[in-house]
Amino acid sequence: MNRFAPWPGHGLYALTDGPREDLLEVVSQALAGGVRLLQYRDPGTDQVRRRAEATALRNLCHQHGVPLIIDDDIALAKLVGADGVHLGATENDLGAVRSELGSGAIIGVACRDSLTLAEAAARAGASYVSFGAFFPSPTKPLAPRASIELLRQSAALGVPRVAIGGITPDNGTLLLEAGADFLATVSAVFGASDVRAAAQRFAGLFPLDRESPR
Repeated sequence: MNRFAPWPGHGLYALTDGPREDLLEVVSQALAGGVRLLQYRDPGTDQVRRRAEATALRNLCHQHGVPLIIDDDIALAKLVGADGVHLGATENDLGAVRSELGSGAIIGVACRDSLTLAEAAARAGASYVSFGAFFPSPTKPLAPRASIELLRQSAALGVPRVAIGGITPDNGTLLLEAGADFLATVSAVFGASDVRAAAQRFAGLFPLDRESPR
């Protein structure tokens, strides 16, 4: 099995909402529905469980040719051979993180509502930057709100841009038209009664021939 799954360019970016007993089942449904990037997001402290889940998700994602990203845990990403890590907008040295994870690793940076943070992340070698929340978010109700104009302003960054925060298939088109490469969501997929169908609705928003820089 290759260490790194191919970079998808654009599409649905799903974040898990664990811990949950049916994690592998719902992720399998989401992947079948068209998820192009998956982030393992779990704030728990049970390191044995988290390692086991992350390892299982890596194997499952790679069966679908989808990269697995670990949320803000460089050590876990390296331990399980994940494809990359998603970092908060902190003082992390991206060069050091890439050296730790390998030259092919995906390193994303959360830039919230700040073009300045995104510019710094892009200069430092981020694989992608994320902005949000664009809409009221049930996952992070206190998250700062980003404007759709921020996506247009960030067009010259030269790295893919991820939009997150309260995104649904109904409002996601606005963000894609403004330049988002990925639509990221937690509850709109993993909180749905039919996870596969929810993922399919998002996947249908993306044209098959669209390309994005990495």
